[in-house]
Amino acid sequence: MTRIRFGTDGWRAVISEDFTFENVRLVSQAIADMFQAEQKGSDPLFVVGYDTRFLSDRYAQTVAGVLAANGIRVLLTERFAATPAVSYAIVNRKASGGVMITASHNPPRYNGLKLKAWYGGSPSPETSRQVERVLAENLRSGRAARQVTLEEGLRSGMIALFDPYPEYATHVARLVDLDAIARSGLPIAIDAMYGAGIGYTDRILREAGVEPIVIHNEMNPGFSGLHPEPIARHLEALREAMRSTDAMLGLATDGDADRIGAMSSDGRFIDPHGIMTLTLDYLLQQGERGQVVKTVSTTQMLNILAAEHELEVIETPVGFNYISSFMLENNVLIGGEESGGISIKGHIPEGDGVLIGLLLAELVAKQGGDIQALLDRIMDRIGRFAYARHDYPTQPFSKPELVRALTDSAPDRLMGVPIARLNTLDGVKYLLEDGSWLLIRPSGTEPVLRVYAEAHDMDGVQRLLAEGAALAQHAQRAMA
Repeated sequence: MTRIRFGTDGWRAVISEDFTFENVRLVSQAIADMFQAEQKGSDPLFVVGYDTRFLSDRYAQTVAGVLAANGIRVLLTERFAATPAVSYAIVNRKASGGVMITASHNPPRYNGLKLKAWYGGSPSPETSRQVERVLAENLRSGRAARQVTLEEGLRSGMIALFDPYPEYATHVARLVDLDAIARSGLPIAIDAMYGAGIGYTDRILREAGVEPIVIHNEMNPGFSGLHPEPIARHLEALREAMRSTDAMLGLATDGDADRIGAMSSDGRFIDPHGIMTLTLDYLLQQGERGQVVKTVSTTQMLNILAAEHELEVIETPVGFNYISSFMLENNVLIGGEESGGISIKGHIPEGDGVLIGLLLAELVAKQGGDIQALLDRIMDRIGRFAYARHDYPTQPFSKPELVRALTDSAPDRLMGVPIARLNTLDGVKYLLEDGSWLLIRPSGTEPVLRVYAEAHDMDGVQRLLAEGAALAQHAQRAMA
């Protein structure tokens, strides 16, 4: 079998190639073995959920059956569920951990398995490596996976079905002023992208007295050919829905609803950098304080806002698991990443597209106007920024070798602007003296090389991306 590796947020693979029932059983057995070795004498409970992808429900039943056969009680969602709702259930039910069957924002041919720790967030990279090591040892020793059927698990009481929505919705209502949204009459359009966010953002709003416009809100395991990632090029249907209904705010969640994208009334996409900037500024206006944690690929606007309020900024490698660890141990006001995983103080240390989307609706409802106008107002104060990312298909290669090749050939300037310093926390990030930056790093979930750039206008972004592509090509040639 192909070696199973956990990326920045679990294990993902193409359905029926590497993501098979047999491999899911083997990974589940490794999780059970690792957990029991570390939790001797406990009465472990795991929460298992799944998204809307092809066979996700059956894969989740397989995971539950393996865990139950190994003496781990399981709460299995009775239908598909948003990842943040599953993660919150882990905390609220005081479970020992959890598993979410999802490939998140990946194309429909993929599925995946996200391991969750007791705090609801992704485990540490070391825990993921430990699962890989146990799996490898089980394969060497010929240890087969133990499993009971769903029916056997239900009869024995080792598996129980539950609905994570009610407790999650109650918790969200404590963090978001839903009454203010309802009073404002703000017209909201929601694109669930055929994902597990169906029946979450829209249902919470309806129960608060708001009737949103919804699209892609039905089960479709192939996503009707849509790539369930809430970025501009995948949200044309949301743009059209807003245009035809005069909606003022558009919200989109990815395949498992842990990521968020937004759209203004005139159809302009508000990326996660803008969403985090709006959210942080709003929380600061409410008198909130705390650290700001962001991944290396995330906007400098957060740094500027934090500096205005003398808040500490912590930068991490890409992957919400790094943010989670800081949220657990520190007074973090907001933690987020470029891909749209964002959380706030008072919530679980896990990206949550549903919560952040509702918080965006609150801040627009209370501040008035349009979300783009609100972001423009902030940038009038702190400076203009633009951002883009290009992905290039690539063959697997050594990340340390790429970093070495890039640093060995690092230029003194980009776009004619001196480079202030290099950051090799995750790939290589070139920080320019004018606040612009370029980042080159391989994806942790897909066979692509990512080139990111932020500058003070889109022309500068495109110039940085072009220089980044050239630097990446030169480094790959040097590694060949």
